[in-house]
Amino acid sequence: MTTRSPAQQLAAHVRTVLGDGPFHPPGGWTHMGAVICDASFQARRKYESTIRPRILQLQAAWPDAATVRGFQMRLATEDLAVAMNFNSPRRVATAHGITDLLVAKGVDTRNDLHAWLDHEVGRTALLAVKDVGPKTVDYIGNLVGRSQIAVDVHLRAFAVEAGVSGLKYEHLQEVYEETAALLGHEPGGLEHGVWRFMSQTGEEFVSTGAFGLW
Repeated sequence: MTTRSPAQQLAAHVRTVLGDGPFHPPGGWTHMGAVICDASFQARRKYESTIRPRILQLQAAWPDAATVRGFQMRLATEDLAVAMNFNSPRRVATAHGITDLLVAKGVDTRNDLHAWLDHEVGRTALLAVKDVGPKTVDYIGNLVGRSQIAVDVHLRAFAVEAGVSGLKYEHLQEVYEETAALLGHEPGGLEHGVWRFMSQTGEEFVSTGAFGLW
């Protein structure tokens, strides 16, 4: 009996549970204040009911924060916790940390950040920001139109269902990337398809904009 690889196990589970797709990748945001706040505030929160409305409100209230420098200027004079209606000093501090880093590196627009993340130095710099881990960095990539696997609890749970467990972040990410290649899907699209399904299954519908830019 031939032993299947973890990617083959995961691919079989994807076909059984989700079918053949297509799986649309997340569109993300063009407003950089929205990108930074989404990445900083979304963890362990119901996205559709808690985070997305606040991001939309921020965009409307702070149109000049569409660039990182514009967002930094707002942060210098206004309270982000008030603007987001979200009392979390730790998450506010993360948003400030990401903003200051990007400004220091000359990263100002969605296209700038997309290109900067092509280089390992960009990822390494983001990981040095307090409370920013590998998942957050990959999530930021998807928010600016990259196609990446951001491994969260939903993707881990889906992998466990497929019989793939106990893997470190980078290894499980590689398994998902190989699975996407086996099935002919974009990595970000497969990730989002799994994430949406598992979120709905857990009665916590989470969306990152599967059908276009926000």
